[in-house]
Amino acid sequence: MSATAKPNTDVQEKPQESFAETALKLGGKSDDEARRTGAIDRADDQVEELFKPQYQTVNSPAHRAVWEKQVPVDLFRSHPITTPPDIQKVMDQSVDFVKKHRESRTLLDERGKIRDDVFDGLGERGYWGLLVDREYGGSGSPFRSFAPFLTRMALQDPTIAGMASVHGCIGAVDPVRTFGNEDQKKRFLPDLASGKRLSAFALTEPAAGSDLTALKTRAVLQGDDYVVNGEKLFITNVVPGRTIGLVCLIEDQPSVLICDLPKQEDAHFQLRKYGLYALKQAYNQGIIFKDFRVPKENLLKVERGNGLTIAYHGLNLGRIALCANAAGVMRQMLASMVPWAQYRVTYGEQIAKRELVRRRLGKLAGMIVASDALVHWCSDLIDQGYRGEMECVVAKIFGSEFQKEAAIELFMKTHGGRSFLHGHMFGDNVHEFLAPCIYEGEGEMLGMAFFKSLVKQHGMQYFEPVGQALYKAGIKQMQPWNPLHLWALRGVMMPYAKWVIGRTLSGTPSPVLPKMPDKLRSHAEFACKELHRSALETDATMRKHQLKLADRQCRMSELSLRIQSMIVVLCTSLYGADQEELIQDAADVYCTNAINQHLGRRPSDRDYRAVNKLGESIVDGGVTTLAGVTPEEVMMQY
Repeated sequence: MSATAKPNTDVQEKPQESFAETALKLGGKSDDEARRTGAIDRADDQVEELFKPQYQTVNSPAHRAVWEKQVPVDLFRSHPITTPPDIQKVMDQSVDFVKKHRESRTLLDERGKIRDDVFDGLGERGYWGLLVDREYGGSGSPFRSFAPFLTRMALQDPTIAGMASVHGCIGAVDPVRTFGNEDQKKRFLPDLASGKRLSAFALTEPAAGSDLTALKTRAVLQGDDYVVNGEKLFITNVVPGRTIGLVCLIEDQPSVLICDLPKQEDAHFQLRKYGLYALKQAYNQGIIFKDFRVPKENLLKVERGNGLTIAYHGLNLGRIALCANAAGVMRQMLASMVPWAQYRVTYGEQIAKRELVRRRLGKLAGMIVASDALVHWCSDLIDQGYRGEMECVVAKIFGSEFQKEAAIELFMKTHGGRSFLHGHMFGDNVHEFLAPCIYEGEGEMLGMAFFKSLVKQHGMQYFEPVGQALYKAGIKQMQPWNPLHLWALRGVMMPYAKWVIGRTLSGTPSPVLPKMPDKLRSHAEFACKELHRSALETDATMRKHQLKLADRQCRMSELSLRIQSMIVVLCTSLYGADQEELIQDAADVYCTNAINQHLGRRPSDRDYRAVNKLGESIVDGGVTTLAGVTPEEVMMQY
């Protein structure tokens, strides 16, 4: 993972205008919008600086796959890892503990929330300390071991799996581990590792969601304490007695305070309770601070940047964890669909023998394998030292979208009207299945963030000089046929022209692929070809819309999604090639469907045969291999 940031003792310099800020000003946006966007852009730059140059976004697999002449295929392969025995023991004991409670129906209290003694028991087994370094009482698990483990835990209980992410990835653990000084680590991490203090991250406010520049909660230094006033909203895992990372304004700069909440509400700390359909087994509440005091030594500092830098750092881990959780939930769906498909008879035959149902089972199997591929790939990149911003966005978007589609189009439709029975997995959890599309950033908003990361360097290198020249010449929109415009750009167009001509004439190189089954090799080759081709399409989009590109959200979102889809195809085909035959078949089914959608092509008879054959294999015992659980009995047989 990334190196720990050092405290900043320097006076902050006036921030340099960012690429996004410059582009927006040149595009005619207000100074306020440009300033706010620039603040986010600078925070992103400051997170980049926490990583070695070779692991920053411009050198990441996703970025290189589009802009370099050769797709770096080897960077899209995940590498096997052997989890250390002591860490494996923690994981196994934690899963067994939750499984016993689930089977005995003692996971939840009278309010339908995870029982405190379950949290305590998990702490005794080391669950909450998996991502805490050993010297502070944790296990120091590689993320490559931790992320797939969450899929295992989600098979037993998705909420408990999600709490590990809230606590260790986006809660207080990652900020203290990464940005805390030695004193802060010694004070906070041991209790966070043991589970004595579970954690949350308080970032969202009533007016500050995707726009984090709208923060209003403030902390003012008075003596030895910061005095906090403001309100937070939609904070998962917050109850009295927890430890939170609080994002607030200090001297008008976003900052992070680590706060131990009191064990009871009082005049200074109150919870805003509301009804929330999702996260029903956990607490999601608002927090109201009124002159709430936090010791000044609880302020996290970074060498360059501010609280947004800290907030952004842990989000990537949470995005992988979300995809891992989705992989577990979809396995639960598959394990529930099979026994019902075998039990339900229409017109004298099991629906398990019907093409439509087999197609659903096969398609779901493909989505599970694609999610697994993303989890293994992204967590491997994190452990190698990559920031993984673009890659983790892909995992988050596709994991949440797969889960949503699986729930509505495959799971619900197979179970029919009985899906809405009390006690049925779908009816009881429909909001849990849909909400991840919003968690860790709404999907289309993240898709535009992916696109922004993709075009940033290309824009700075080739388009920003052109934009500056147009601005100086008083030209709002470039017209290639206008000689005056060409004259104004005479000094800055040559490097860009060389790039376009060189890329156009270079053709599409054949990817260097490992040994893999022919059906998966063809998918990998197609993905590499499309990723290479997308550079010119992306460049043409930038050239067409120029300084108005920021307003073309639909175009950015659509192009971003197509590029992401090919990344998933490449990753899934490479992952599947290293697995057993059933997994290879599932990877083939997913990739075939994704490529058909990419091309706007109807499925062939071969495609239908493949997905139905896979569905048949799932019914005939493959569900145990793929899902890792034994199918449960049908509820309320009729």
